[in-house]
This record gives sequence, structure tokens and C-alpha cells, in this order.
Amino acid sequence: MPRRHTLRFIAGLLTCLIAFSAAGCTHYRRGTDAALAFSTLYVAPVRDDAALPQAATVATSQIREKFLRDGRIRIVDSPEEAEAILYVTLVRYDRGIATVRPNDTGLARKLELALAAEATLVNPRTRAEWFSRRPLSARRQAFTDEPGQAETFGNQGQAERQTWLLLAGALADAAVGATLDVW
Repeated sequence: MPRRHTLRFIAGLLTCLIAFSAAGCTHYRRGTDAALAFSTLYVAPVRDDAALPQAATVATSQIREKFLRDGRIRIVDSPEEAEAILYVTLVRYDRGIATVRPNDTGLARKLELALAAEATLVNPRTRAEWFSRRPLSARRQAFTDEPGQAETFGNQGQAERQTWLLLAGALADAAVGATLDVW
């Protein structure tokens, strides 16, 4: 008899735990309940202080695209229509050799690319800043070897240019996070 009471007690305890756990999860919502102070955003053309050719154009289009995909706010085409303006400045671009070629240590097999930027979010009506010069960063690796052609040379520039789009995309993700996440 005592064993039967123990099994009933354990079954009742498990039933209660499952019921309480399920009740706790019914009110769960993904994201935050915090409302943004704006619903329209103008992304100003990115300023390039890092001296990267054509980087500002690519970064601007990547940032706008990421905001459009996110969908929490509406992107507008002029500062006059916007309730907020995002300014992004590329401040530093670093390139480091992560791995060298075994037959020539002067040539890279893999590059570490890092991009640093600053973002400022402004209310155009009051000129008040929600945040100023918030640091943004992105890192990616560029591989200079082509598959099956380990002995080819001169691929460093091409690998870096191809990886630049991924780097700009990562920076755009950081800009979206800085702008739309609760601060």
C-alpha cells in the first residue's frame, strides 16, 4: 500500500508541475513591449571617414535594406517625412593577416576584416538625440584561395571586395539593433 500512495503522490506532483509550467508559458511573447518613439526613419547617406572607396554607398543600401526587411518601422525617402534620422559614419577599417600561405609568408591565405562605425539617431523636429556616436562594429574573414587552386596568387584584393558586402551587411545588422532595440 505505501508504494501505491507514493506513486500517486509523484504522479500528482508531476501533473501540478506541468500545469504550472504550461500556465507560465501562455503569456510569453517574443520581443519587448517597449514602443519606439518613432514610426518612420530616414537613413542618411553613410559618411566615409575610413577612406574606403565606394563603401559609403554599399553601407547605406545595406542599412536601408536591413530596416526594410525588419519591418518594425517605415523607411522614408527624405528627412522631412521622418520622425527620426539615422546618421552613420564609417570610422575605421582594419585588415589583418590571419593565415599565410605555406610557400610564401608574405601572401595571405585568410584575412581578418574589421569595420568600425558610429551611429547617431536624431529627432528632426526637436534636434534632440536619442543616442550619439554609438559604436557599431562588424568582423568577417576573407579567404584568398580559390577552391582547387591553392597556388594562385593575386586573389587578396578580390577576396576582400567580395567579403565587403558581408561586412557591410553585418554592420547594417548592428545599426538596426542599435536603433530598434530597447535603449
